[in-house]
Amino acid sequence: MDIAKYLIAFVAVVNFGGFVADALVPATARQHLWNPHWPPHAKFHNAQTMLMGFFGGGLSLAILFGSHPLTLPMFLFATVAAASNFVSMALAPIFPGTAWTDPEFEAETSRPAGLAPQQLITYAVCVIVLIAVALAM
Repeated sequence: MDIAKYLIAFVAVVNFGGFVADALVPATARQHLWNPHWPPHAKFHNAQTMLMGFFGGGLSLAILFGSHPLTLPMFLFATVAAASNFVSMALAPIFPGTAWTDPEFEAETSRPAGLAPQQLITYAVCVIVLIAVALAM
């Protein structure tokens, strides 16, 4: 289960990237928390999402590397804590009016493999989670 544990630890750490990208890196933060076109309620939900990723990633790391032996149920709990932010992002487009990129940034947003950057990261992380769970079972 060691490989699976470290794969989920990686996913947990990637959760902190939402805060970094949305609040700290100027090129991406201007599309999110520091976007002057976003109303306060949109910024509220962006902040909420960043904090949920931060807390989910932190909880996952605490479970994975706590002083107790890591059992399969605890591993799965850590996996849910680490993955819930990304599963939520993967499913968000099913709601009306959502988009991976705001129209004002569409032209300047690179699209590796034809996907928005956070879309590519989200799908890649979800695949890593599936691999980790398969390895742990």
